[in-house]
Amino acid sequence: MSLVPLAVLAALALAVAAWLWGPPLWAALRRWRITRRPFPHAWRQVLQQRMPYFRRLPADLQLQLKKHIQVLVAEKPVLGCDGLVVTEEMRVLIAAQAGLLLLNRRAGYFPQLRQVLLYPGAFVVDRVQRDGAGLERGERRVLLGESWQQGQVLLSWDDVLAGAAVPGDGRNVVIHEFAHQLDQESGAANGAPFLGRRVHYARWAATLGAAYAALRARVDAGLPGVLDPYGATDPAEFFAVASEAFFEQPEALAGEQPALFAELAGYYRVNPLSWQ
Repeated sequence: MSLVPLAVLAALALAVAAWLWGPPLWAALRRWRITRRPFPHAWRQVLQQRMPYFRRLPADLQLQLKKHIQVLVAEKPVLGCDGLVVTEEMRVLIAAQAGLLLLNRRAGYFPQLRQVLLYPGAFVVDRVQRDGAGLERGERRVLLGESWQQGQVLLSWDDVLAGAAVPGDGRNVVIHEFAHQLDQESGAANGAPFLGRRVHYARWAATLGAAYAALRARVDAGLPGVLDPYGATDPAEFFAVASEAFFEQPEALAGEQPALFAELAGYYRVNPLSWQ
């Protein structure tokens, strides 16, 4: 009499639990099945050729990231804009960089995100802005990326490629915009993503608030530093810019802003200093 493989028993148990507990467990079962599939050889080549950052990761995090890529590619459609034809390479490279924000965390897979809109390069967005007197005026902006609370991320493919190819310049449009998605999970982006316990918010506000004030003072004084001056725009942009520096320039960030680095390490549950 042959024994039933443990993998089959696990799948049956998960299916029964999903039937009992509803959509969240059905999603878990679907993702379990996705990550049980072999990681495609073509995807592995994309990571090796296009994303040198991947080779820095410890083996266990490489495995985690590959599973995150599989789920993100399966669940988050990428739509081409301005005539761009989306390829498998594009989907994998976006998912790989976004997946860095999920390592060691049980934070879901950007649950508010419905789709990624991918442009060939920088794109133009028309906005209506209201001034202090309440008058509205049209404004045209050229962007490399944007995150919308309505469930969309907009990206420039040229800059997705550049962010993956040059991992140490502190600029990564995918990390930046997907950090905004984390920030927007509980409402409008304000620089404070979901942190769990109330005590965490107090420490987060004190640490990031001090670092944000320091960046604004540095920008006003015209002094150089590790954080992009764009982070001085508002707290939401500060969190996104700080996230870029945390993953791409951890040594410089830890040296210049040790308290900020430690807070981000606690939130993201990784220490990029050990990947150098």
